[in-house]
Amino acid sequence: MTLTADLLEQSAPEAVERAGVVAVDALLPSLSQPRILGVGTAVSGASITQRDLLDTFKITDPRVRSVFLNSAIERRNLRLPAIGADGVPVDEPQGDLLDKHKALAVQMGAEALLSCLRTIGASLSDVAHLCCVTSTGLLTPGLSALLIRELGIDRHCSRSDIVGMGCNAGLNALNVVAGWATAHPGELAVVLCSEACSAAYTMDSTMRTAVVNSLFGDGAAAVALKAGPNAGGASAAGDEPRILKFASCIIPDAVDAMRYDWDRDQGRFSFFLDPQIPYVVGAHAEIVVDRLLAGTGLRRSDINHWLVHSGGKKVIDAVVVNLGLTRWDVRHTVSVLRDLGNLSSGSFLFSYERFVREGLARPGDYGVLMTMGPGSTLETALVRW
Repeated sequence: MTLTADLLEQSAPEAVERAGVVAVDALLPSLSQPRILGVGTAVSGASITQRDLLDTFKITDPRVRSVFLNSAIERRNLRLPAIGADGVPVDEPQGDLLDKHKALAVQMGAEALLSCLRTIGASLSDVAHLCCVTSTGLLTPGLSALLIRELGIDRHCSRSDIVGMGCNAGLNALNVVAGWATAHPGELAVVLCSEACSAAYTMDSTMRTAVVNSLFGDGAAAVALKAGPNAGGASAAGDEPRILKFASCIIPDAVDAMRYDWDRDQGRFSFFLDPQIPYVVGAHAEIVVDRLLAGTGLRRSDINHWLVHSGGKKVIDAVVVNLGLTRWDVRHTVSVLRDLGNLSSGSFLFSYERFVREGLARPGDYGVLMTMGPGSTLETALVRW
C-alpha cells in the first residue's frame, strides 16, 4: 500500500487543498506507513585499486586503461580468480562463476543481514518476512531459502526473491515489502540485496567488456522495515524515516540498453551497457521525480536529502544536471562509487548507511531514494523523518 494522490483525495480533499503538505503529514500516522528502522552492509574479498586490477590482468591497451582510470572509482571489493602459470588470473567457466555467486551471495548476504539486525537491536527470530534481491547469478532454490538454512531462521518465515531486475531492483523490492509490512503491522520485514559482481565477468579485448569490468564491485545490503503505531527501532526518538510513496518510470525504447545475456562467443553470461544510457536515464529523472511528488504539495526544492544509485560517473552527472542537484546532494552516491564501485541493487543502501552515520536528518526532513537499471527503468521513493 502506498500513499497516492488518489488516496489523499478520497481521504481529505478539502484538507489537502487547504493545508498542502501539512495535510499530507497529518494523514500519514493513521495509514500505518512503514518505517525504515536500520541498514547493514557487507563486502567480499580484498579491496583492490583500479590500477592494481589492470596490472593483475596485465592490461596494457591505453584505451582500456583510460576507461578504468577515469571512472571516478578508486577501488572495489572483488573475489578474483586464481593466478595461472602465466601469471594472469585463470579464465573461469560459467559453472564456476555460478558457484562463486552462490557462495558470495550467501556469505555477504548473511553478514549484511546480521549487521542490519544488530543495528536495530533485533534478532533472527524477529524476522517475519525476508525478501532477497540478486541479478549476478541464478539460484534455485532462491537466496532466501539458502539464507534461512544457513542462519537457522524460522522455517515459517515468509519470503520472496527478486531475480534479474538489475540495479533498480532494491527499490522494487522495497516497494513490495513496504506493502507487506503495512499489511502485517508490528512484524519485522527485511529487504536484502546481495550482488556478487565478480561472478559475472567476461574477459576479452572489447570496449564493451572494458566498460563493464571497470565499474562493478561485490556487496550486500539489508534494510529493515516495520509498520504500525509502535514501529520505531533502536532510536529512542523513534525518528526513523517513514516511507510515503513510490514512483516508477520504464523507458521501453531503451529496453535493450542495459542487459545481462548470453555471450555466445564467450560461452557465458555478460553485461552490456549502451554508451548513451547515462543521458537517457538523466533525461527521465525529472519525469519520475515530478510524478513522485505529484499530489503531495512538495516541490523538488523541499527535498532535503537525495540518496541516488551509484550507477557510474556519467549517470550521476546526468541526474545532477537534470534535477538541478548540487554535488553536496550526491556526496554519498559519489563516495560509494569511489570506494566500492557500482554495487548494483544495493548501492543506494550503502549511500543511505553513510547518510545515517552523519546524523544530519532532522524531524520533518524529506528524502528521495532513486535507483536506475535495466528496462531501462528509474525507481524512486519518498521518505520523511
